[in-house]
Amino acid sequence: MFTDEDITKLARDIVRSKKTVALTGAGISVESGIAPFRGKGGLWEKYDQEEYGHIDTLRRAPEKAWIMLKEMQNEILKAKPNPGHIALAELEKMGYLSSIITQNVDGLHHLAGNKNIIEFHGNLQWVVCMNCGNRKPSSEISLEKIPPRCEKCNGVYKPEAVFFGEPIPLDALNKANQESRSCDLMIVIGTSAVVYPAANMPEIAKGSGAKVVEINPSKTPLTGFISDYIILGTAATVLPKVVDKIKEDAPGLSI
Repeated sequence: MFTDEDITKLARDIVRSKKTVALTGAGISVESGIAPFRGKGGLWEKYDQEEYGHIDTLRRAPEKAWIMLKEMQNEILKAKPNPGHIALAELEKMGYLSSIITQNVDGLHHLAGNKNIIEFHGNLQWVVCMNCGNRKPSSEISLEKIPPRCEKCNGVYKPEAVFFGEPIPLDALNKANQESRSCDLMIVIGTSAVVYPAANMPEIAKGSGAKVVEINPSKTPLTGFISDYIILGTAATVLPKVVDKIKEDAPGLSI
């Protein structure tokens, strides 16, 4: 479990940093009620990811793909940002966070208020028609009958997420690389960073001279190799305390 000294140490590193970047994974959203896709109880235990989650299935048999997508959408659309998301939004507003690089597709960083978000895998909060490009919030489509179809052309809606068989958006990859190379502090939150290309970001940051700090409930493959230290706890418990510490004593932390 983390200590007050851990909180002060990270708060000091953030205040002293010229550019801080956060890398977030599924762990930050667990306390919003969104279970990780991988691991015990995850969607990939229930559905074959290469079948239900592949872009070819969505094109060829959209009614099949939307069986899984409906379950994902229902889970994500009822979720709300937790104190970890809110704390990152506060850090950005205070001028202490340059950007968030995220592997998550839940859109909760947007809902929390962050502006500079790099999404490797897109965002399930929006859908786009695969035929005419009509785009709308996911909350505005009906899932009573699947697949949901566009009101304009009757084309099938696709969540604005990266499916298996689709590349990571080049713009997101380039921006993430740039942010990782130019930061002097990277905070890795709720991810073991084993899924590429996100897993490259801490290595790129470290190789460019940045300090890398983990916030995770348990040690990861990064611990002791890439990260300088780890705070053992969840984002929802650690980050609000870090923000409070900065608000209380930012000038003192900079010394």
